[in-house]
Amino acid sequence: MTATGLAELTGDYVLDPAHTRIGFVARHAMVTKVRGAFHQFDGTAHLDGSDPAKSSAQVVIKTESIDTGVEQRDQHLRTNDFLDAPAFPDITFRTTEVERQSDTAYRVTGDLTVKDTAKPVTIDFEYTGNAVDPYGNLRVGLEGSVTISRKEFGVTWNAALEGGGVLVGDKIVLEFDISAIKQS
Repeated sequence: MTATGLAELTGDYVLDPAHTRIGFVARHAMVTKVRGAFHQFDGTAHLDGSDPAKSSAQVVIKTESIDTGVEQRDQHLRTNDFLDAPAFPDITFRTTEVERQSDTAYRVTGDLTVKDTAKPVTIDFEYTGNAVDPYGNLRVGLEGSVTISRKEFGVTWNAALEGGGVLVGDKIVLEFDISAIKQS
């Protein structure tokens, strides 16, 4: 997209929870992957198409909304062994820097806070386009992911496997498939 086209997107946006996915992938038992998502979150962004470095975003994810499709596992993930949802109801991300890499690629750096531990993370996003929906709302789409170490955020529980290795891998891939709606 040209800089002129991006300039037209400048404004304030909110995440559309019905069309946005904030997910994750974790290695399980050394042999497979568990995929899940958070279903409750709020997010806002200011996009500056003329000067992307002036863009910003913040997302608040409700920890208790974690869903892997297995209720027993989800309940365990909400305990102090993992996310401790009662004590830490929110996971947050706030941008500190936005860099344009190409016409459609952006590198977004910010502070991710899990269980009161904040660490900088950099997420590579692909701008997937924009459209006016049937209700007259301008939407923009972005997709991105980043791999983090859960241990760096105080999520350290694990169990040794009989044949060696551990039940839960340290590396977690966070996935973002975003639909944001421009506010008038």
